Amino acid sequence: MKLEVKDIKGGSSGEIEVRDDVFGVPEKSALVHQVVVGHLANRRQGTVKTKTRSEVSGGGAKPRPQKHSGRSRQGSTRSPIWVGGGRAFGPGPRNYRKRTPKKMRRLAILSVLSDKVRQGTLVVVDNLDIQDSKTKSMRSVLEALDATGSALVVTSGRNDNVVRASGNLQKVKTLPANVINTLDLINNSSVVMTVDAVRKVEETWGGVYKGERVSDPSEEISSSASSELIEDTNVDVPSEDMGKVEHPVTDLSDEELLKSLVEEIDVEDSGSGVK
Repeated sequence: MKLEVKDIKGGSSGEIEVRDDVFGVPEKSALVHQVVVGHLANRRQGTVKTKTRSEVSGGGAKPRPQKHSGRSRQGSTRSPIWVGGGRAFGPGPRNYRKRTPKKMRRLAILSVLSDKVRQGTLVVVDNLDIQDSKTKSMRSVLEALDATGSALVVTSGRNDNVVRASGNLQKVKTLPANVINTLDLINNSSVVMTVDAVRKVEETWGGVYKGERVSDPSEEISSSASSELIEDTNVDVPSEDMGKVEHPVTDLSDEELLKSLVEEIDVEDSGSGVK
């Protein structure tokens, strides 16, 4: 597979050959969804907490006598039914973390990258040499590359000039190639990668996708042979006249076989003296 390479002014500067097992992976939406849910769940702090009636201060004294007040029976002003009382069945600290296997996370990244290539939203640039570290320079580069919306800029390593130049752009995020993740790839409409970043991605995640599983030819041969054997053992029974079906052992029809059985029973009964 080949991808077009552009310069920082938006012009074409050639093509590069990329690996099909990195940028040509089929779409796996269910896997990507599972990985994204795991990312979002792992971001949750899970520290929300409400106080129960035992944790709210006050409420030790009985608010009124048990009887002869004409009102309801109350034992504390910190009951959940009182204003200022504790919370019944309120939330508490919990762990939302989801564990996603490493192979699934890697394959989800490759699936999203390949989908960006198919949609034409992955832009490969020869380099991002921004010497002045100005926001204006970074904005002009992204406009020339037709990445005016939200963009993820991926470099081979940490580039301080690119980070500073894109720091004031709200919809632009920069990441090194070895720490890209599925959530950031999906949340940005365009992905801008340098040639060195592409090679770094191939070096990091190349060989993860093994392709669809191919069935064993020997299994296909054995299954076809067994199906032929089943077809050979099937016996076609004529359905026009079931009474004339020949018996496979005696070569008699069903009527003749039944008549002979009745005669044998009569002979046995007469021999035993049964009337």
